[in-house]
Amino acid sequence: MRMPRSIHGRMLALSAVTTLVALIVAFMVLGGVLGRFATDNVDRRLNDRLRLMGALVRTDGTIDRALLDRPNVETAFAADAAWRIDAPGGSIEGAALPGLAVRGDGRANLPFGPIGRSRHRRGPALRDGPTPFEAQLRDGTRVHGLSETIRSEAGPVRIAVAVPRWQIDAPLRGAMWPLIAMLAAVAALLTTATLVQLRIGLRPLRALRDRTADIRTGRARDVPEGQPDELRPLAIELNALVRDNNAALATARASAANLAHALKTPVATLALDLAGDPRARQVARIDATIRHHLSRARNATVDRRSFTPLRPAIDDLVATVGALHRGSGIAIVAADLPDMAVAIDAADLTELAGNLIDNAARHARSIVRVSAERADGTVTLSISDDGPGIPLVDRARATAPGVRLDERGDGHGFGLSIARDLAALYGSALTLDEAPGGGLLASVTLPVAASG
Repeated sequence: MRMPRSIHGRMLALSAVTTLVALIVAFMVLGGVLGRFATDNVDRRLNDRLRLMGALVRTDGTIDRALLDRPNVETAFAADAAWRIDAPGGSIEGAALPGLAVRGDGRANLPFGPIGRSRHRRGPALRDGPTPFEAQLRDGTRVHGLSETIRSEAGPVRIAVAVPRWQIDAPLRGAMWPLIAMLAAVAALLTTATLVQLRIGLRPLRALRDRTADIRTGRARDVPEGQPDELRPLAIELNALVRDNNAALATARASAANLAHALKTPVATLALDLAGDPRARQVARIDATIRHHLSRARNATVDRRSFTPLRPAIDDLVATVGALHRGSGIAIVAADLPDMAVAIDAADLTELAGNLIDNAARHARSIVRVSAERADGTVTLSISDDGPGIPLVDRARATAPGVRLDERGDGHGFGLSIARDLAALYGSALTLDEAPGGGLLASVTLPVAASG
């Protein structure tokens, strides 16, 4: 038997097997008790008749037929009983159910045992205790009865009395159907109780799973440690793991920042030393390449639990990029920005949106528009310009690192590549399309922070 993969399924299967075995055992035990009760009830009546038949046997082994003909004795042997007496002086049997053969060898219809010492004196003869037997009459009727051996002066006398087997089986069958119905009701009750117990018992585990998912997506920062005793150590270890992960993220980002700071000054000094030299352009390209790969290294350790208010960050970027392009006559306009927070680190949002806005400002003729639209837990940030745009066949190549489709200006071809990588780190993608009226429309969808 293949066990289910889930804990819920395994516990349910184990409970079902246990319940089934318990019900089968209960059915067999109760059926045996009921059968024994019905048999004992019949045996008590048969024992009374057996005593009456023993009174018909005289001490000399003959049968008192005058006593047998009395009305009260004749009534005692009703039409539903088979009986027989085998004495040294002759045999006699009832006519109601003929064919009850009394044999002394124990191998035929009646399993008579050996004649033992007398234990009771009931009437004129000495007798042993009754022995139950099962037999079949000449007409095929199955019977259940009692037999007994009585010692007389002339020798042993064997007597037997029986009733049809259906007198035991019919009440037993009548009692079994209510028993089956009762056990079915118990099974349904136990099944319902098991399902309720599993649902209630596994609820803390499901809550712990959901809380862990919230930590991964940034909607929560830790797991409540007020868990049941079995789950409290797991919650404590999860919180320790979260703290260690946060520390590792902080260390990795700090290392990337330190490396960037350490390289920035020597590269800037080298650029100044080569001012006016044709090799200065290659130094600038080296500087852009170093910044790009350090940015990727930093962003590979992204913290998805951070969040940043969108409108203030975009307003600051619009002001900063506008100041950089103040003499170009380019207007940068931010409109329809919702007042909300996005689930992205502030530095990452600044670098992502800053590169897109700066790229648009480099190629716009007169205006750059920044807008955002919220829908279903996400916000789509769009930056459009009225420049020449990018042909459809070149849009995929435009986001490759170091690729410049327009060699004019002082760019290095890493802006769109950095924006694309950052968007991918947060489960989104950078989309390049044609802006209304011409130009480039760059869009990226960001997750809304839980606090937003």
